Amino acid sequence: MAEVEITYLEMLAPPDGEPIPPPRNDLQVERAENPTVDYYRYLYDAVGDQWQWFDLRTAPDEEIAKTVQDPNVELWVLSVGGETAGYAELDRRIENEVQMAYFGLFPQFIGQGLGAYFLSWTVGQAWSYRPSRFWLHTCTLDHPRALGNYRRAGFVPYDKRTVRIDDPP
Repeated sequence: MAEVEITYLEMLAPPDGEPIPPPRNDLQVERAENPTVDYYRYLYDAVGDQWQWFDLRTAPDEEIAKTVQDPNVELWVLSVGGETAGYAELDRRIENEVQMAYFGLFPQFIGQGLGAYFLSWTVGQAWSYRPSRFWLHTCTLDHPRALGNYRRAGFVPYDKRTVRIDDPP
C-alpha cells in the first residue's frame, strides 16, 4: 500500500499573457482522429510508465475505445522532427467544462522546454471551446515538477485528497 496525494486544479478564465512560443522549429501538434485502442495504449504507456500510470492498464479495450473515440474526447499528439514526443487528452463530455485527463511527454523529450510549450498550447486549445471551467488533477506519483508547471500555466488548486492505493502493477 502507498499513500498518494491528489491535487485538483482548475482555471475559471483563460490565463493572462502570451502563449509560450515553441522552443524549436520542428514541432507539430496534431489531433489523432478516432485513434485505435492500440495507439492509445502506446501513448498512455510511453508517457505514463515512468510515473506509474496504471488506472487504464487493465481497462477493457471496449471501455478505452468508447472514451477515446467519443467526438468530445480529443487526443493531441506532439511531434518533434516527425517523432512522437507526447500527448494531451482533452475531455469535453461535461457541458461547459474541459478536463485535461492526461498530459505528458515521452521520457527522452523531458527537459527540453517542450512541456511548458505543449502545456501552453493545450491550455489555449481548451479555452478555444469557451468553457466555464478547465480542470485536471495530478498526484505525488507524477513528475516532480508537474504541480508547479500546472500552477505556472494558470491552474489553481481547489481540492486535495490523500488516498491509499495498492502498489501499482
